[in-house]
Amino acid sequence: MAAPRPSSSRTPSSRLEGILADTDRIQELSDSDGEYEDMGTATQEEMANIAYLESVRIPIEDGLTTESSAVTEETLQAVLPFLESNPNDFPLNIFGLPQLQREKHINFLKHALGDYPRQFAMMDASRPWLLYWSLQGLTALGYDISEYRERVAHTFTLAQHPEGGYGGGYGQLPHLAATYAAVLSIVMVGGSEAYESINRKAMWRYLGQMKQPDGGFTMAPGGEEDIRGAFCALVVLSLLNIPIKLPPDAPARTHGLTSFLDNLGEWVSECQTYEGGISATPLNEAHGAYAFCGVGCLSIMGPPKEMLNKYLNMSTLIHWLSSRQCAPEGGYNGRTNKLVDGCYSHWVGGCWSIVEAATASTNICNRSALARYILSAAQAKKGGLIDKPGKKPDAYHSCYNLAGLSHAQHRYTYEAKVQEDLGGGDLDAPYYWKAQGDYDDEKVWGDTDIVNEVHPIFVIPFKAVHDCRRYFMEKEGF
Repeated sequence: MAAPRPSSSRTPSSRLEGILADTDRIQELSDSDGEYEDMGTATQEEMANIAYLESVRIPIEDGLTTESSAVTEETLQAVLPFLESNPNDFPLNIFGLPQLQREKHINFLKHALGDYPRQFAMMDASRPWLLYWSLQGLTALGYDISEYRERVAHTFTLAQHPEGGYGGGYGQLPHLAATYAAVLSIVMVGGSEAYESINRKAMWRYLGQMKQPDGGFTMAPGGEEDIRGAFCALVVLSLLNIPIKLPPDAPARTHGLTSFLDNLGEWVSECQTYEGGISATPLNEAHGAYAFCGVGCLSIMGPPKEMLNKYLNMSTLIHWLSSRQCAPEGGYNGRTNKLVDGCYSHWVGGCWSIVEAATASTNICNRSALARYILSAAQAKKGGLIDKPGKKPDAYHSCYNLAGLSHAQHRYTYEAKVQEDLGGGDLDAPYYWKAQGDYDDEKVWGDTDIVNEVHPIFVIPFKAVHDCRRYFMEKEGF
């Protein structure tokens, strides 16, 4: 049965010592040189952090212990020391939280763009992702990635399949996930040489093979159909200004479809579950990453206010997204009864700007709590960002933690009136977003903790988005 959570009668310092005591953890802290030292009396910053965390605890907890609830509690006990104190001994910002370790993260991501040992052979097909995650993480940190322009163009020239799309590397079959990461990487480094390395006509024909009669897209010829395919396909179609008319040999044409957009909104609608979230395919479990793919897909098709309200139940979606923010951690999980994970700082946190644009609402999520989790619990001691304390850093979690921090810090608004006045065109809705200042209410970051703006749909820099779109808008045909 449910019972009120008893408030702690211990002093902050004794409570902190208890949390930091030698107990079983989910996983040994990979960046720790040993056991925690006795913290002694709590500092003023620690006492303020503890008071904050007590204020956001859920006051009622289920008295039934399950395997899931036990792991959740273990996770909380592993995370709390980082939210309450500073085990990594990072310099603190003016709010008493660890500063963003910018240079350490830059060095980590630059290293991630280098060679990998043979143990990473299993990641061979993911090479486009490793480039995208690393490059996007670097741009968010303010690092100039132009030095990688030639290498990126060369890498993806080899990975491009003669029949269109990109595989993981030379000789590999194309896949929409690899294609998405490759195109975003090329767009980020920019320049005519990189742009012209893309065979847009072959890409058009390749995407035509992915379009399905029910409106969705498969990830590869004969592969699985899910909402990732729809989002990845529309990102590529929009950025490269590829016609939305299906190629003559597209199999979906035999079922009466003529456009990449035919039946797509209805198919995304069917992916919304009874909980309010969005699943990979109709009748599956809602998931944070699929939620972003769903709202992102609709926001490429047209203005968020029009498309999301037409195809989604917004009240249940907002409820589900809100339920993903863990208390008192402040970070997000990806599914019901799952653990907090830094990557959902973007996959769920990135949905909020789109949802706010669709509902004409503001401040409907707790951005400061998310930023607190990223700065306090998601920075690895030696560089890179992580899932949660005890996990090792990687480019994936670095990219999406930093994107989540950008969502928390910057206001992204949709200029519906500008689009209406200009008349709009095919898949041009993403180009009416703009960054409109920073969030100042209850912020927990200092000036040195601010990351760069990230386009809310494409998750790359705004300038890269507009430079690419402008380049291909000025080209006639393929």
